[in-house]
Amino acid sequence: MAKGTEPVKPFDPSVFEGPAIRKKREVPDGLWMRCPGCENMLYRKVVAENLEVCPTCDYHFRVPARQRIDQLTDTDSFEELFADIQADDPLGFTWRERQYADYVKEYQAKSGTDEGVLTGVGYIKGRRIGLGVMNGEFIMGSMGSVIGERLTLLIELATEEKLPLIIVCTSGGARMHEGALSLMQMAKTSAALGRFDEAGGLYITILADPTTGGTTASFGMLGDVIIAEPGALVGFAGARVIANTIRTELPEGFQTAEFLLEHGFIDRIVPRKELRSEIARLIDYCER
Repeated sequence: MAKGTEPVKPFDPSVFEGPAIRKKREVPDGLWMRCPGCENMLYRKVVAENLEVCPTCDYHFRVPARQRIDQLTDTDSFEELFADIQADDPLGFTWRERQYADYVKEYQAKSGTDEGVLTGVGYIKGRRIGLGVMNGEFIMGSMGSVIGERLTLLIELATEEKLPLIIVCTSGGARMHEGALSLMQMAKTSAALGRFDEAGGLYITILADPTTGGTTASFGMLGDVIIAEPGALVGFAGARVIANTIRTELPEGFQTAEFLLEHGFIDRIVPRKELRSEIARLIDYCER
């Protein structure tokens, strides 16, 4: 061995180890959501605290019926009524080898509610009201015989007890599974509202996204005061159906709440955060 040299040591990989690599933290599912309005990523908790409204662009997300009731009514004041009325299948309706009863059970499990509307009495800022809230998560809030019957009983109760009546509409139209029985609910609810009006009752409708079909053509547009949430789709037939029927291009923003307000079909647009105060103010004003 040459003078001044040392023997080469065996390679030791531990000498060359770099800094410890951190494990990537797993982000729980559902913490973030994308806003369809501004397309920003939003922290879901912030959106929930803002009553399911985008804090950036004020886009109003769709809200399930029970959550809507919690947003509108005083804490623990809502008492559900007429929940014993359940769907039947008088037509024996079958679609894609599945019976109507199977669809009802499926959506009951999905939505956590038993039908497309919840009805009852409650308080909004200390004012007792009759309240019906449609549930868009249950077969798209489609109007069937149960919805018609529950709402009619609610209207009759409000008539007897002289309560202001509030109905929040969210509907994809009539429920095809029940055929003409579904369409009959338009006349039944409208007749009950006629009697309610003759008795001097105050009826306020809130049109949420979407409100379409038979709901729009009956109790949805019969309110003494018709309120819509910002950006809500409100109409009877779909825009494509109308465009193809009349063979013309529809105006920009056609069937939005803003378009309807401009053309006199609704009375006002109220942001969700202001609904409680606006309803209480209307009740006080109309009952003076």
